[in-house]
Amino acid sequence: MTKFINQMEPWFDEREEQALSEYMKGGGWVTEFQKTRDFEKMIANYTGARYCSVVSNGTISLTLALIAAGVQTGDEVIVPDYTMVATPNAVKLTGADVVFVDIEESSLCMDFNKMKEAVTPRTRAVILVTINGRYPSSLESFVQFCKERNIILIEDAAQSLGSFNGGKHLGTFGDIGSFSFSAPKVITTGQGGALITDNEEMFEKIIKLRDFGREKPGADHYLTMGWNFKFTDIQAVIGIEQMEKLAWRVQRKKEIYAFYKDLLSSFSGISFISTNLTDTSPWFVDVLVNDGSDHKQALINYLKDKNIGSRPFYPALHSEPVYSRSGRYPVAEKIAQQGLWLPSSSKLTNQEIEYICESIKYFFNS
Repeated sequence: MTKFINQMEPWFDEREEQALSEYMKGGGWVTEFQKTRDFEKMIANYTGARYCSVVSNGTISLTLALIAAGVQTGDEVIVPDYTMVATPNAVKLTGADVVFVDIEESSLCMDFNKMKEAVTPRTRAVILVTINGRYPSSLESFVQFCKERNIILIEDAAQSLGSFNGGKHLGTFGDIGSFSFSAPKVITTGQGGALITDNEEMFEKIIKLRDFGREKPGADHYLTMGWNFKFTDIQAVIGIEQMEKLAWRVQRKKEIYAFYKDLLSSFSGISFISTNLTDTSPWFVDVLVNDGSDHKQALINYLKDKNIGSRPFYPALHSEPVYSRSGRYPVAEKIAQQGLWLPSSSKLTNQEIEYICESIKYFFNS
């Protein structure tokens, strides 16, 4: 096999090309307009949310959620130590302080008890990351705890489009949910983010914040501070075609994960995180290399020689130079050392997965 198998890649075809061509020939103004509104309606309908606002990227969607929730300088926001750096960085954009907590090993999501211990009188919000489409074992406890203490619960569901809990889409449990449409996601518009909520007041704040604080689009009358965080109709044209393919991709992601697990689960070199494929559509196929970081790097190098792409997990963020926090976060540290993402594109064939798994087995056996 000579073709390089990327760890992840976007997937477009003639439908996106044709839709873009028709839009441009029709004289579209390319800035956000009706196609953006149509894309928002598709996301709202799919997730079961009352309102949806799409914006320029996932970091901005999280930032807008925090600002709309009233988070400001002097507040604290609790985030998991294991997440993409956009999660705490969005908090920093608001001027609030980031408080890291450890994760639970069963789901790689925030540990509920650790979160409770971290709450102080300054805690304004909790960002619960449903990492790789999984939800924590105590999801309802997060919702109830935050509601009782008037703490805003924001779901960073960037990796969770297509994932549910008991028929309810992730991102709809808290006060507001955030999604990402960057290139590696199950659907992509190149860059892009979305916020969903059932709270009309919060939604009205968001649509002003994303458009310079205007009273209404195009009107130069400013009711509040705001910025240009808008989407474009060009992106929305692509997003609409991507949404049409979402149901199939969600199913294929589950099949890919199950096939990997079937081929590798009895193999001692790696282990899988428990995943309920009825609910969860895994963004990436994630495994733990049981012998630690040195062995993991050797596996990464070996797979690359075999034309197979892979990617290490996120680091434990407290230890990164940008944050440099003291303290121990043992689960996040362990996961960061052992975690590896295998090729996970919806385009993967079963034959390619068999080749990848054979290569992994050969590496460990040799």
